[in-house]
Amino acid sequence: MFGFGQKPRVENLGVEDIRKGLADNSILLVDVREPNEWEAGHIPGSILMPLSSFDAAELPDAAGRRIVFSCRSGNRSMKAAAQAQDAGVPVDAHYAGGFLDWVAQGGPVETGA
Repeated sequence: MFGFGQKPRVENLGVEDIRKGLADNSILLVDVREPNEWEAGHIPGSILMPLSSFDAAELPDAAGRRIVFSCRSGNRSMKAAAQAQDAGVPVDAHYAGGFLDWVAQGGPVETGA
């Protein structure tokens, strides 16, 4: 657990890092938004694990890929990273701009479940 004043050590990744990682299959992008947000639009290739019911022990096997959290704007993904680290799961990166940045940068969007 992180003590007072301690923050998780999490690398802030940008849109190009996410595009490259999805294209070369080096990252597993885990979207921690809620199902209604996911269904309205999500980054192709990402998987859904809502923060409201997040359990780091249920993260899928990344098969050698780096797990990267994403959300709407970067806040919930940081919380998920902290929870994962508290649980001993070495997740050390998140998409700092999240889905809002993805859309603003012209990234493709999938809808539905």
